[in-house]
Amino acid sequence: MSSGICRNFLSTLWPTQLRMRGLSNYHLSCCVNTLLQTFSATWELVDLLEKWEPAAVRWAGWNVPLELKKVLTAMRGDLPQAAPHRDFLHCLDRNCIRLSTQHDADEVFLSILNLMEQQIDDRRLALEIQDLYKISMETYLQCLQCNSIKTLNSYQLSLPLHIKEDHNTLEDCMTSFFEHQELTGINCCSCAHCGTRNPSKQGVKLRSLPRILCINLKRFRNRRGFLQKLHCRVTFPEYLNLAEILTEAFSTDFAENDCTFSLYAVVVHSGSAMSGHYTAYVRERRSMCWYHADDSYVQPVSWEDVQMTYGDCSRGTAYMLMYRRDPRKEEPDSTFSG
Repeated sequence: MSSGICRNFLSTLWPTQLRMRGLSNYHLSCCVNTLLQTFSATWELVDLLEKWEPAAVRWAGWNVPLELKKVLTAMRGDLPQAAPHRDFLHCLDRNCIRLSTQHDADEVFLSILNLMEQQIDDRRLALEIQDLYKISMETYLQCLQCNSIKTLNSYQLSLPLHIKEDHNTLEDCMTSFFEHQELTGINCCSCAHCGTRNPSKQGVKLRSLPRILCINLKRFRNRRGFLQKLHCRVTFPEYLNLAEILTEAFSTDFAENDCTFSLYAVVVHSGSAMSGHYTAYVRERRSMCWYHADDSYVQPVSWEDVQMTYGDCSRGTAYMLMYRRDPRKEEPDSTFSG
């Protein structure tokens, strides 16, 4: 839906039918507030949590998925005030994600996913939730003397991409992540087949892709003991076809035909490495229109506004990108179809 049509559409429905609820900033909670907005926009996660019927939870105030389920339900309510989420924040605090502390959004995101996997009593459902984000990979090490290859299968829940201190594109960053490295000199590895240390080639390949692809743009660098933020420009597309970008990055047992994704959430960081603020751009499921959530303040925006987070300007910069597998096949809610 184009930005002009989207704004006209919203003007007829706002503020009742498509209201998104904000979240008040409580003890420096902007990081968690932003992640909650992205979780709320991940309807696959919301649907799975709705199916969960937890058994009697002895320490309910410590159970992150239970409190998350409550707050996501509250965020769907059609009320003008901010959604109540203090119980969730205190629950995170009890699980060592502290209140009144500046946090890294990617670290908190991964912590919440891991806590859900640990604390949901339905193991099948817990694994199904983790599978939403699981990027399965194959790490390989090839001896350049005898060409023997050792492989190790693993997975990640987000894709950390190194960025250059110059103009970047998401496509180039992803290509660079999957490029192999040659290990020579003091970096040579022992080859079990040759029995000697030989030059080697090391890299990773994709074994499978998740329904939700989370990407972390590594904007923070440690330089001489000081943490600094890179404000450089990183462009990213609204639609992403990995089959066209990563032609050499798939393992031999990769068997998925559909590698197309659509952007539905952007976590934005403004400020410096030591003092900053998080906000989120999210795409609403029914209208497919973009919104900007800044704690309790939520407003409709355009794709052009989202593009302003590329960086290299005075506004906030995109830090995490969340893509959904082939969403263009998802039909909008019939309530809003013409």
